Amino acid sequence: MLHSIYATSMSRNPEEPVYNRIEEARSNLGLSRQELADKVGVHYQTIGYLEREEYSPSLVLALRISKVLNAPVSDLFSLAPFKKGK
Repeated sequence: MLHSIYATSMSRNPEEPVYNRIEEARSNLGLSRQELADKVGVHYQTIGYLEREEYSPSLVLALRISKVLNAPVSDLFSLAPFKKGK
């Protein structure tokens, strides 16, 4: 019984989506997904998952991406959808 109560009260809430502009910034620099992945130390499929907003990056990964794409984290990632055209 204690295990059930613990599992119920300690379950994680679903994560908020993290919106991003990785694809736009990457394309503007002429980088492929593979090239960006190599520079930040992840598999190229991870970049695809991030760009499709199917995966939220760790803070470390977001900072690495920001550095490689030469853009502030706040320009690349947001908890609210980005407006089109910016």
